[in-house]
Amino acid sequence: MSLHDDAVLVLKGYEGQGDLRQVYLDHLATHPDGLWKACGDGHITASALVIDPSRGQVLLTLHKKLRMWLQMGGHCEPVDETLAGAALREGAEESGIAGLTLLPGGPVRLDRHHTPCAWHLDVQYAAVAPGGAVEAISDESLDLRWFPYAEVADVADESVVRLLEATRARL
Repeated sequence: MSLHDDAVLVLKGYEGQGDLRQVYLDHLATHPDGLWKACGDGHITASALVIDPSRGQVLLTLHKKLRMWLQMGGHCEPVDETLAGAALREGAEESGIAGLTLLPGGPVRLDRHHTPCAWHLDVQYAAVAPGGAVEAISDESLDLRWFPYAEVADVADESVVRLLEATRARL
């Protein structure tokens, strides 16, 4: 199965955000290249909110280009076989943490936002960090920091706050 086919199946199975979900499905139906950065009309991206539920914390990255505290995530790559795999890869690359595991149940949220490269149709997952995980800043980040759940709204934008709320509801 191709990544495109996986994305369609994942989105068809996602039960929330009906109107936005349909925008994603329509995008994939009209853009065979709709998962790739080269698609100028926008592209599907995958992200992972890295959490440590035992400590009530979330790991955010201070994005180098956007200069905002965000969840880990980004563009799909040819090595990605699934959206979930892309989210895990991005989470591990940007956090430096091996052994992340996605919360069961598929994506937690969808979030469409404009970036300097194009519209991102982000499929957002939540990833649990293993006990004793040590983070490491990547080249894409200015900083990496654990925040208590209650402090996320003080540092991040509304999309990250909504992602955290949806993640906590799933826990």
